[in-house]
Amino acid sequence: MELDDVDLAVLEVLRGDARASMTTIAEAVHISRAGAHARVKRLRESGVIAGFTVRTDPLKMGQHASAYVTLHVEQPSWQEVRERLVLIPEVEHIALVGGEYDVLLLVRARDNRDLRRVVLEEVQSIPSVRSSRTLLIFEDFPNITKG
Repeated sequence: MELDDVDLAVLEVLRGDARASMTTIAEAVHISRAGAHARVKRLRESGVIAGFTVRTDPLKMGQHASAYVTLHVEQPSWQEVRERLVLIPEVEHIALVGGEYDVLLLVRARDNRDLRRVVLEEVQSIPSVRSSRTLLIFEDFPNITKG
């Protein structure tokens, strides 16, 4: 599906507030309410909009330690590693990447002790994980506005 400028503007409104009403979308994008409804429906049916979600504040959720964890994994078993990683509740995001590392994880834990447990006892216990490196996050900036 090819997206035009109006589709992109609708998506930008929804990225800012997934609960935005059709009226709000229509006014922000300068189209009719029916047009906004049709665009959102088409974007959902085509899979461009894969779903709606809630952003949470990790600190308010009791997750006071966050880190990016890079992994070197045995390539033939990447799928098995992914299957094990998705079972670890503290792993918020998994990405297969190119470059110096094979996998990049975003891990959120209660505190540094819990973070250490996740990395050393859960992630590194996966047989195909060769090595890891943990990069502590001192402060998150999740809502950077682009303009």
